[in-house]
Amino acid sequence: MSRVYLDHNATTPLRTEARAAMISAMDVLGNPSSVHAEGRVAKGLIETARAQVAEALGASGCDIVFTSGATESAALALAGRGLHGADIEHDAVAAWITPDLAMVNGQVQIADPAQSCVQLANSETGIVQDLPQGVAVSDMTQAFGKLPLAFNWAGAGMGLVSAHKLGGPKGIGALVFPQGTDVAAQIKGGGQEMGRRSGTENIIGIAGFGAAAQAAAQDLADGKWARIEKLRIILENALADGANQTIFVGKENRRLPNTSCFIREGWKGETQVMAMDLAGFAISAGSACSSGKVKASRVLKAMGYSEEQAASAVRVSLGLDTTEAQVLQFAQAWLKAEKRMRSRAA
Repeated sequence: MSRVYLDHNATTPLRTEARAAMISAMDVLGNPSSVHAEGRVAKGLIETARAQVAEALGASGCDIVFTSGATESAALALAGRGLHGADIEHDAVAAWITPDLAMVNGQVQIADPAQSCVQLANSETGIVQDLPQGVAVSDMTQAFGKLPLAFNWAGAGMGLVSAHKLGGPKGIGALVFPQGTDVAAQIKGGGQEMGRRSGTENIIGIAGFGAAAQAAAQDLADGKWARIEKLRIILENALADGANQTIFVGKENRRLPNTSCFIREGWKGETQVMAMDLAGFAISAGSACSSGKVKASRVLKAMGYSEEQAASAVRVSLGLDTTEAQVLQFAQAWLKAEKRMRSRAA
């Protein structure tokens, strides 16, 4: 059975450009903190990748600090700051904020941007927020590479990003912020990454991140995500035609082009995931960091959905290699399983 991967918000396939950059970096001998020729070559790889990420993110003139991923970036940006946010943030961010901001129709209501942390796009629902100027921190992980984005114009003081969401390797991310911003190091030692994050840099991962960011920016400029958005519409129309009780979360909102979160009340999300897995399709029942926990989605409950509705949601997230045939095959398989569920419940 040929499997179809529809869980790209959890992680994406490694891009060929990233793979090539990583293989090349494996042959670089020097420690980037060394001043000899070998060390300068290694340092050059890091600075090239830093420039690639900055350009792709629209963050010219900003500092890019490489981390082990967006989770570490969140800790670096948020520790000790006591910022406020809504209860739709990723767990990595929710651990550091007070979730007391209200929402109206999926949009976070922000009274004091300078004391707020607001994601740009939600990993579960795909809903895109309208960031106000001056918001302290924004998790841009899911939006980076999928939406036209210029950090310099987004209005955020700091941004969190991760490589494996746009075709880079796992285990590498970054924190971006304007030069001169005071960022207290959480990992101290040799003073690498401009003194913000000590430890010998992951040269291979960083090289892959830079190459992936550059390629993702080109795909976005070429309009490739517009095709994926059309596939999402085809998917949702097929599901709605076959099961008109299906609720599509955020359908009236601006969403990521690839993300569809839908609810079939009375059919547990984890049961749907297992049924689709057996049918050859990889989907999820929430963000990758929480989908293994059998409980209703915190994000959906925060948006006003009932406990049962929140427990009956799944997420399909398409990738640049997803085809219309695969989308229709999934819709057919899901509707077939949904029909069996209704028959058993009758």
